Amino acid sequence: MTRDEVRLIRVRLVVLAAVLVSLWSYAAYVAGQDAMDLLRVRALADTLGQPVDRLILGLQTERRLTAETVTRAAPVAAPLVGAREGTDRAAAEIREFAEGHDLRLLSAGDVRDRAGELVRRLDGLSTVRSRVDAGRLDPAQAVDAYDQVIDVAFRVYGPEWGAYESALAADTRAVIALARARELLAREDTLVSAALITGRLEADERRGLTDLVSSQRYARGEAAAGLPADGQGEYQRLVGGPDFANLLALEDLLFRGDGGTTLTGITVPAWRAAADTALGALQTLVTTTARSSAERAAPGAAAVVARTGAVVGLGLIVVVVLLLGWVSTVRRLTVGPARPDEAPVPVPPSAPAGTAPGGGVDDLFLRLTRRNQALLRDQLSLLDGMQRRERSAEETSELFHLDHLTTRVRRNVEKLITLAGATPARRWRRPVPLLDVARGAVAEVPEYHRVLIAPHWPWSLAGPAVTDVVHLLSELIENAVTHSAADTTVRVAGEHRPQGCAVLVIDDGPGLDASALAEANHLLDDPPPDGPPPGFAGLYAAAVLADRCGAHVSLRPSRRGGTAAIVLLPAGLVTSRGNGPGAATAAPDATHPPTRDVADPSAPNGDGALPTRVRHAGPSGFENDRTSLDTVEIPIARTARRHP
Repeated sequence: MTRDEVRLIRVRLVVLAAVLVSLWSYAAYVAGQDAMDLLRVRALADTLGQPVDRLILGLQTERRLTAETVTRAAPVAAPLVGAREGTDRAAAEIREFAEGHDLRLLSAGDVRDRAGELVRRLDGLSTVRSRVDAGRLDPAQAVDAYDQVIDVAFRVYGPEWGAYESALAADTRAVIALARARELLAREDTLVSAALITGRLEADERRGLTDLVSSQRYARGEAAAGLPADGQGEYQRLVGGPDFANLLALEDLLFRGDGGTTLTGITVPAWRAAADTALGALQTLVTTTARSSAERAAPGAAAVVARTGAVVGLGLIVVVVLLLGWVSTVRRLTVGPARPDEAPVPVPPSAPAGTAPGGGVDDLFLRLTRRNQALLRDQLSLLDGMQRRERSAEETSELFHLDHLTTRVRRNVEKLITLAGATPARRWRRPVPLLDVARGAVAEVPEYHRVLIAPHWPWSLAGPAVTDVVHLLSELIENAVTHSAADTTVRVAGEHRPQGCAVLVIDDGPGLDASALAEANHLLDDPPPDGPPPGFAGLYAAAVLADRCGAHVSLRPSRRGGTAAIVLLPAGLVTSRGNGPGAATAAPDATHPPTRDVADPSAPNGDGALPTRVRHAGPSGFENDRTSLDTVEIPIARTARRHP
C-alpha cells in the first residue's frame, strides 16, 4: 500500500471519527436534556412547589382574617395568630430552598431568582403585620399588601415546571391556572367577609366585587378546559353540584340588591359555609389533578431515563470501541514496515514541527471540525436559553436561528464526508427545482441575509446531484460574501446555455487581479491531490464537489468590479420546466417587477426535502432573504425535530 493510500485511509478515519463523536455528543445532549427536564420538575415539586402551595393557602387565610380584624378595629385574635404561624412555617421552607444547593436544580437559576424575590417580599410581611396591629392600615391597604405577596408567589411558577412540550407540562400549566382562579375566589371571599361585618358594600367595593366574580368564573372555565379528561369531568361535577350551588346563589343575591350600600339577606355563617366549601373543593381538585398527572407521566419518565441511559451509556461504549479500533488501524498503517520500493517521504526542512505530508487536507478537516464544535456550542446554548423561558416572539426568532445553525453543521459534516471520498447519506432520487437548490445553498451560508436570488428558474436538477450542487453553490456564495463589504449584496441567478444552464454567483468585492484569477481558475480546473493551497480552501472544496457531480466552475470579473463565479450544469444534470430556453433566462442585472416567489408545491423531492422558504422579492428582481415583522421564514419541510 502506497503512502498516498495510507494517508487517504487515515484522513477518512479521522473524518468518520469526528462525525461520529459530533453526532453522539448531540444525541447524548438531546436525550440528557429530557432526563434533566424530568429530574428538575420532580426536584422543584418536592423542594419548592409544595411549600409555595402551602404559603399561598396560608396567605389567603391570613389576608381574610386580617381584613376582618381591621374592619372590626379589634385586637388580634387567636385565629389570626394561628394563620400567621402557618404562613411563617411555609415561608421558612421557601427560605431553605433559596439558600440551598440542590445539584438537581443547577439549571433552574431563574426559579431561584423568583424564589429569592418572594423571600424578600416575605421579609417585609412583618412590617405589614405590625402596622395592622397598631391600627395604621385600613382594610383596602392591608388586603393590597397581601395581594402583592401572593402575586409574587404565583410568579415563582414558570416554564421550568414542565418538561419541554410534554403532556405533563400541559397538565402543570392547567393546574397552576386553576390555582390562580381559586385565588380570585379567595379575593372575592375577603371582600365579602369584610363587607358583611359592617353590613355595607360601598359603590367602589360593589364594582370590584362584580369584576372579581366575572374574572374568577371566566378563569375557572379557561383553566378547566386545559385539564386532562378526568380533571375536566371532576370539575363539571363540582360546579354542577351542591358545593358551588350555594355560592352561586349568594353571589346572585349580592348582585340583585336595590343598588344601595346595605347588605341584606346574607348572613356571615351562610357565606362562610358556602365560600369555605367552594374553596376547599377547588383546592382538592388542584391537588388530585396534579397527583394523577404525575402518576400518568411516570411510565413516560421511565422510558426517558432508559433511553437516556442507552444513548449516553451504550452509545459512549460503542464510540470508544470504534475509536480505539480506528486508532489502532491508523497506527498500524502509519508506523508499519514500508515496502522495499516505498522510501519514506521526507518532510521539507522549512515545514514546521509536527507537519506531515498531506497537512493541507488535515488542516482543512481540523478547521471544519472546529467549526462544527463552535456551531454545536452555539446551538446548545440557544436550546438551553429557550427552555428557560416561556414562549414568545423572541423565541420564534431564535428557533429560526437554531434551524440555521443546524443547517450549517450539516453542511460541514457532509462536506467532510465528500472530501474524504465518501457519499453523504442525504440523497434525492427525483429531480428538484433548481431554485430550491439555490435556496438550500443560501440557507447554509452564515450571512444569508446579504444574498439575493433571482426569480424565474425554469430548470430542475437531477436528484443524485442535488447534495453536491447545494454544497458547491454554498461554497461559492460564502466565498463571495466573505470577500465583499458587509453593506453589499451577493446575487445568484440562472442563465440558459446551449449545453445546459449556468448558475451565476456575483459579488461587489474588490475583485481579483489577473494573476490571482488565473491561479484560482487553475485550481478549479485541476484541484491538487494533496489538498488546498493556503487561502483557497473554499475554492478547493468547490472544485472537488464540481468534479463529483459533473459540473464546471470558473471565475471572471463582473461588470461592477467584483467577481462572478459561473457554475456550468450540463444537459445531463438539468431539465427545463419553462416555456423555452429564452424565457428561462434571469440575468444578474435584469429588472423584473417585484414578485413573491414560492416554490412549486407539486415539485417532486425524492426521499427528503430542501429547506424551502417563502421570501419576498427584493431590488432588481432578486429575492431578498431578509425577514421582516410580517414575514417569518419557516422551513416548509424539515427533518424530525427534537420533540414531536
